[in-house]
Amino acid sequence: MDWKHAINDFKHYLQLERAVSANTVEAYLNDVTKLCQFAEPRGILPDAVTASQLQDFLAWINGFGLSAYSQARILSGIKTFYLFMSLEYGLIENPTALIQAPRLGRKIPDVLNIVEIDRLIAAIDLSTPEGIRNKAMLEVLYGCGLRVSELVGLKLSNLFLDIEFIKVTGKGNKERLVPIGSQAIKHLRIYVEEVRIHQKIKAECADFVFLNRRGSPLTRVMVFLIIKELANATGLKKKISPHTFRHSFASHLVEGGADLRAVQEMLGHESITTTEIYTHVDRDYLYSVITQYHPRS
Repeated sequence: MDWKHAINDFKHYLQLERAVSANTVEAYLNDVTKLCQFAEPRGILPDAVTASQLQDFLAWINGFGLSAYSQARILSGIKTFYLFMSLEYGLIENPTALIQAPRLGRKIPDVLNIVEIDRLIAAIDLSTPEGIRNKAMLEVLYGCGLRVSELVGLKLSNLFLDIEFIKVTGKGNKERLVPIGSQAIKHLRIYVEEVRIHQKIKAECADFVFLNRRGSPLTRVMVFLIIKELANATGLKKKISPHTFRHSFASHLVEGGADLRAVQEMLGHESITTTEIYTHVDRDYLYSVITQYHPRS
């Protein structure tokens, strides 16, 4: 079996049997393509890769200066590929079985404080339709703790503003209900009822909430650029992205004493371990307080 056919079959497996998101499919295929780039010039076929050759591959990608996180993610994609090879083609020897991922320290996410969030949102020019949209968008992003993919995929039919909930489609097409606060509801209604209603919208995009000037859904890249421009306009030195608002949402809830299980449900985390990272953010905040104000510190 050659690499081209193996990767193509793996793509169909991810799309049809695993039903993972398009972004996950792309990430897994990129991981396996890197292995192909290493193995193919050396005459190594996908069903003949050995554990020793995988170790050589990991050393090879390490030479490109990739972080331990990137290397671990690539290895995760390759492990999924060889699980597929075992299931679909009866591969007896799984070369990834004894390969361990690089040891990772738990990274504390960057967050914005409430003043910084208020400053960013206040910098939006509300004299334009795009500005009104952007304000609603950031209020929802921060107020509901959404991933950027969940934000751009949000649909009108999944807004239940009268009962203060929205339905979100997350990773693996799993749906969850997320509470939405009064500020987000207020600005979302202004955008939908006073701005969006006057747009010329493509028929196939009619149910998407956040649209660009051409009547199509906003892209993840566009949301990133909007946030970057606001950060530059306010002189914010932190390196931020749409995901920073999600981190801020969670850390502010934990700082305020919210139950970790409730935060897990709102974020759509499968494991409470993932959500526990925000207790570390809270401890960092507490440590900064004691070092600043305690006379013995």
